[in-house]
Amino acid sequence: MDLTHFLAPTLLGFGTGLALIVAIGSQNAFVLRQGIRGEHVAAVVLVCSVSDGLLIAAGIAGIGALIEANPVVVEVARYAGAAFLVGYGVMAARRAIHPGALTASGHQKALRAGAAVSTMLALTWLNPHVYLDTVLLLGSLANQQAQDLRWWFGGGAMASSIVWFSALGFGARILRPFFARPSSWRLLDGLIAVVMLALGLRLAVGA
Repeated sequence: MDLTHFLAPTLLGFGTGLALIVAIGSQNAFVLRQGIRGEHVAAVVLVCSVSDGLLIAAGIAGIGALIEANPVVVEVARYAGAAFLVGYGVMAARRAIHPGALTASGHQKALRAGAAVSTMLALTWLNPHVYLDTVLLLGSLANQQAQDLRWWFGGGAMASSIVWFSALGFGARILRPFFARPSSWRLLDGLIAVVMLALGLRLAVGA
């Protein structure tokens, strides 16, 4: 079997996952803060990456089992996912028009390792958008792939989480000037809007 058979869904999963997590938010801001300060970066990045991986896997396995038990869920998940993607794309487009900046204060007190990890766990697992993005959306999109390709899509999405949080945490001192500029977020959010809208329309028509 041609390698591109597996490469295509993996890259699609990677791009979709990256588009979902690259946004100004409390989770990214905390990772950036820890990276800039050089405090417990590895632990924070690990918490984010492992949490995303578990949630993505749960979405793929859970939604996959639900689909096998009730095939009509395929259509419901497809249209719900398409609506969410289009809505997400519209929000990204609005952010591109009115960009913000991702900053992290350097005047806050240092956190102990336990406090940093517990804070990261709370920002991840108590955020309802995380479940929408990983369990529902990525799980639904993965299960739109052929049966033997859904985990390749999921693997790509998991890899995007590892790459993004590692770059943000370990490269924070270098990336800080970039993410402090609204123009940088205008470019990123503009690209995210295009990707999300294209995926949403593709999902809606069942391509």
